[in-house]
Amino acid sequence: MNLQARFPGGVWLLDTEFHPTNGVEGNLPHVVCLVAREHFSGRTFQLWQDELAQLDAPPFPIDDTALVVCFYASADVGAFLALGWRPPVNLLDLFVAFRTATNGRRLIHGTSLIGALAFFDVGSIGAAKKDLNRDLVMRRGPWTMRERDQILEYCLSDTVVLGPLLDKMASFIDWPRTLLHSNFSTAAAHIEHSGVPIDLPTYKALLANWTPMQLQLITEIDKHYGVFEGAAFRRAKFEAYLMRWGIAWPRLTSGQLDLADDTFKSMAQAHPQLAMLRELRTYLSQMRALKLAVGEDGRNRCLLSIFRATTGRCQPSTTRFIFGPSTWLRGLIKPKEGYGVAYIDWSQQEFGIAAALSGDQNMMDAYRSGDPYLSFAKQAGAVPPDATKRSHPGERELFKQCILATQYGMAAESLATRINKPRAYATELLRQHRRTYSVFWSWSERVVNHGLLSGQLWTVFGWRLRVGSEPNVRSLQNFPMQANGAEMLRLACLSLSSSGIRVVAPVHDALLIEAPLSELDDAVARTQAIMKAASAAVLNGFELNSDAKIVRYPDRYMDPRGVGMWNTVMGLLGLTDRAVSDV
Repeated sequence: MNLQARFPGGVWLLDTEFHPTNGVEGNLPHVVCLVAREHFSGRTFQLWQDELAQLDAPPFPIDDTALVVCFYASADVGAFLALGWRPPVNLLDLFVAFRTATNGRRLIHGTSLIGALAFFDVGSIGAAKKDLNRDLVMRRGPWTMRERDQILEYCLSDTVVLGPLLDKMASFIDWPRTLLHSNFSTAAAHIEHSGVPIDLPTYKALLANWTPMQLQLITEIDKHYGVFEGAAFRRAKFEAYLMRWGIAWPRLTSGQLDLADDTFKSMAQAHPQLAMLRELRTYLSQMRALKLAVGEDGRNRCLLSIFRATTGRCQPSTTRFIFGPSTWLRGLIKPKEGYGVAYIDWSQQEFGIAAALSGDQNMMDAYRSGDPYLSFAKQAGAVPPDATKRSHPGERELFKQCILATQYGMAAESLATRINKPRAYATELLRQHRRTYSVFWSWSERVVNHGLLSGQLWTVFGWRLRVGSEPNVRSLQNFPMQANGAEMLRLACLSLSSSGIRVVAPVHDALLIEAPLSELDDAVARTQAIMKAASAAVLNGFELNSDAKIVRYPDRYMDPRGVGMWNTVMGLLGLTDRAVSDV
């Protein structure tokens, strides 16, 4: 692409420096300075915070005649929003381009700006000096004139290096798709700017009592299990509990129970009676501190870490993002007065994506039925054609677990443990899946073979995975579903942002939106329509449905898996705001 001809308004290299307002993580950024440099002419703007405060728009073009180039653009667009400026129309995020080019490769210097400069052999100020300057910015002033000049020079240096980096990368950038992916940086900035509404008084009560509650929680919850001695979890007592209830538990090669959190999570899904024990163990592992990034205005804001996963999904901090820690803590999500929130997720997204991409008619029929789990049981001949969720709950649950097992890449032994059946039974379930959805399995094998032979896989919109010398076959099998699901979410976020609907959090295959109560139902309907259209765009016309959980002030959001733990904690705190229903 001839950038100079395509963008007569200029190709503007941009960098900003900022710190959280008042030094409180979760507050909106306070922009310290901004540097913009036109790539071809060298024309440069260096603006300090007092100068920025006097502007209602940047002093360089951001309309459709210009291209703004950043590295990790959601941060710089976030600075625009904090200043009250409109984001650029055309945006190129070199971080996104770098991730697309190297996804799956082992990078010695990482994926930061310094890592990209090292990868393309472009000089920079160096990591140590960069850290010193960043610390100077985060000090929040006051700064001497010399320090001010140092910060501006630091910002300029990060801007200048974007020029040669752009020149090195320009020849292999897939421009239409990279610009589409870069636009998600703008949508992410809007989401980060909005933040998730948090019940601040209850959060502060949790902060004040986080550590003292430890022994109280253990005493209260362990009454149902009898697996603790004081604050210590006892493996032998837990094994005795499992024997009493007839629960087969995965074991390590040593023969010991596998007590990893992923195992606990999987087993708690299969045996809901273990949910509170798993929540308690997670709580105890987080005892050192509760670290949600909650601003003074009661909004949870943190970096979404877009495109960090190999599938292209976001990877926000598991401690700072409200959807990262234990599920019971999501009860802190509470819309402010006059507002509501809605959690809208695609129904059986991975199953639907697999059906559409593989062209398996049986899978597509099962998805369109509205209950793919029961449809699978019918297609396999395990239940009669007129079976319902109510008439055959046991069979439906078994076939549901089989579908989930294929998505997780489980072998027969793991599935057998999950459903508490003999291995031969689980083996037969998996065989029925392969027989019923043979077109899907043939396609899946071709995907893996293509990845192994060509060394790469990609989504319909060009997010690419480079396959290394020691590939994980399960990851290759699951990449099309996970990565195209990420494309779907990004496309929905872009459309929702341009439609004026406030997205406050992306959560894997779901979105949390916020709206005034008078507009909430309409916003939910529009969001579901946009999500359906996004699925059709990714899946060549095949539409995925969605489910919506709506919460209106003064109610709070609650994940049903966390209700028991939430109520227990609220009781210990002497608070009466209990969760009583599945919202």
